[in-house]
Amino acid sequence: MCGENDSERLRAVRLFVVAYEVEHGDMAVERLDGENASYERIAESASSIPFLCDRKLVVLRGASLNKDFTEKFEEFLNSITDSTDVLLVEGKLDKRTSYYKQLQKLTDFTEFRILDAQALIRHAAEYAREQGGVLGMGDARLLIERVGLNQLNVQNEIDKLLLYNPKITRQTIELLTDRLPQSRVFDLLDAAFNGQTARMQQLYADQRAQGVEPQQIIAMLVWQLYIFALVKAAQGKSASEIAHSAKISPFVVEKAQSAMRSVSVTDLRVMISSLRELDVRSKTEGIVLDEALLYYLLSLSA
Repeated sequence: MCGENDSERLRAVRLFVVAYEVEHGDMAVERLDGENASYERIAESASSIPFLCDRKLVVLRGASLNKDFTEKFEEFLNSITDSTDVLLVEGKLDKRTSYYKQLQKLTDFTEFRILDAQALIRHAAEYAREQGGVLGMGDARLLIERVGLNQLNVQNEIDKLLLYNPKITRQTIELLTDRLPQSRVFDLLDAAFNGQTARMQQLYADQRAQGVEPQQIIAMLVWQLYIFALVKAAQGKSASEIAHSAKISPFVVEKAQSAMRSVSVTDLRVMISSLRELDVRSKTEGIVLDEALLYYLLSLSA
């Protein structure tokens, strides 16, 4: 069992182990740290006979980080006794490695992929219902826009919101969750585009008060302008098509499409060129970067 979806992978492992213990007893499960255990210790565990039970399960986590183990993987498989089962648990694996290809070919292989935005919205609403709460689809979308696409983090945020009130609303989401820094930088640009200079300056001040350095803000502005450029280059395509092709969230694309309606390609080129020049100057000249960044944002309002 492997993959980047920590929430689903951990859940599947837990259910598998519990079912095994129910069938074969509490003594039937042995757990090993695959990264730090020696190959000999791992092989010994898989080849030894069960003690006080008819079968045993060896749960081996993170063995992909053990070079000795991955190089001897086929030898390890041949060492497993008929009365032993082995559950390999991994996070994200490099698909180019021979170990990954062997896992696909030689094991009962399950990969838990990250949910896309729409699937995560449905999951969030369903998860809230399973916990005895209520979360509408629109509010689930807002939650994910604010906290991101990490499923485990979304579930943790829902747990927190449900403790406050079993009915999750827009008001409680905005009260009790923190927006991702990148989302705040979009708001910064959005305020600049709409000539809301006072709001833009306040948002910038908020970022600095939270300890976000000017260089970090430049990096996030670069990323946001990259998204804007993608949207401009893909005119005529839907948000889902752009998101799938660029491997980014449909939420991000939809917001960028809205922001770019009144911005021409020429204007966007100027924005990118000016930010590049600002970045170069910040590394080669003794400029006051906070002032330079605010001047750049004010120029967008103009």
